[in-house]
Amino acid sequence: MKNLVKYYREERKLTQKELGERVGVSRQAINAIETGKFDPSIWLAYDLAKFFGVSIETLFLFEESDRK
Repeated sequence: MKNLVKYYREERKLTQKELGERVGVSRQAINAIETGKFDPSIWLAYDLAKFFGVSIETLFLFEESDRK
């Protein structure tokens, strides 16, 4: 699943560590999400979207072929 976490994080001039602290996960988790190595739980996706003030669908780009 592609996402815009890095885009929104950099727009707010936050480090991965700072974003992780604000949503309750490690820097490594943020890095894994940004690089597509890890898909967050729905709750973490919600927390990230809420933090950035966007919808989950805006932050995470679901494609027809994902998870099929």
